[in-house]
Amino acid sequence: MKVIPVYLPQFHCIPENDRWWGKGFTEWTNMKSAQPLFEGHNQPRVPLDNNYYDLSDIATLKWQCELARKYGIYGFCMYHYWFSGKTLLEKPMEMLLAHPEIDIHYCISWANGEWRDAWKRKDTKQSKILIFDDYDDEQLWVDHFNYMLPFFKDKRYMREDGKPILVIYAPHLIPKLNKMLDLWDTMAKENGLSGLIYIYQSAASSLDRSWDRSRFTYGVEMNPGYAHVVGTSNHNQYKLRLIKIVNHLKRKLNIKRSLYISRSVSQIKHVDYDQVWQKILSLRPEEGQNTIPCAFTDWDNSPRFGKNGIVYDGVTTQKFYHYFALLCQNAKKYYKSDKVFVFAWNEWAEGGYLEPDQLYGLGFLEAIKKVLDEEQYGTE
Repeated sequence: MKVIPVYLPQFHCIPENDRWWGKGFTEWTNMKSAQPLFEGHNQPRVPLDNNYYDLSDIATLKWQCELARKYGIYGFCMYHYWFSGKTLLEKPMEMLLAHPEIDIHYCISWANGEWRDAWKRKDTKQSKILIFDDYDDEQLWVDHFNYMLPFFKDKRYMREDGKPILVIYAPHLIPKLNKMLDLWDTMAKENGLSGLIYIYQSAASSLDRSWDRSRFTYGVEMNPGYAHVVGTSNHNQYKLRLIKIVNHLKRKLNIKRSLYISRSVSQIKHVDYDQVWQKILSLRPEEGQNTIPCAFTDWDNSPRFGKNGIVYDGVTTQKFYHYFALLCQNAKKYYKSDKVFVFAWNEWAEGGYLEPDQLYGLGFLEAIKKVLDEEQYGTE
């Protein structure tokens, strides 16, 4: 069983974040300023031994990879940010490529979509777009593939049937999707590869039924979001398509103000951890769809959104162990899958992380290792 957590590189300084959020901003900035918003609220979250690491330091990356492998993690699905030829937060993945002695598998998840300044706005309806991708520029498709090619050729890069795996977070946003994917597949073959395996990731892409999934081998049931969108009404389908059309027009017209309507400031929303996990465990692949199940450790995005956030109640590492074991059984029985994604390795400001903290210690990692050992799944 290949356990694949998603990996966030937002833990080192870059000039763009300094400009948009303030000098020295990283994900730790949000974490250190978090406040408990109700009695018993687990905030601020503090990494074990106050390990507020810096991902520009190769020692940090080596520590993460050694820790992951020790507890049975197969590899990381690493978020990759590319905006019309501009990369952001690329240093950890590029360091990994430059250090072949680090023993970890990995794959790219192109976190396509726009960045907005919604975190610092009380009224998120007024958020502004900071950076976005011009998906229609076909020369940029070539440039993007050439950037990713050295990673695809790395012997540690995740493959299936000899083909490198490329995850695209929200492919439903890309107008000429199939033409781009066909080009990339052709370019892969021209560069000595067998082609590419495409996987879509976001819950929004799973919800939107208007786009052609024919180039994709798999979709990820990206939880906890996926569990909330299963069975969503036709009304929400219409609203999602409308948002997609409007956002495409914004990009073409170079309009910098977002028309995406989010929650207004109110009171933090509570969700029951056990109920969401019961929904996840009741899921089955849809007829004709190859999906990959996904576990989640926790969710609390109040470090980013304050009272406008969402927190899951009732989280324990013991429950996670129980639910993860059942999900792995479902993966084998119903999904016929040797992969399970996990939210997340280090999404600290959304409350989803396997890395050790002061409250749970190594509990989430120990739960995964225990399940793998008991079921004799192995990691290779």
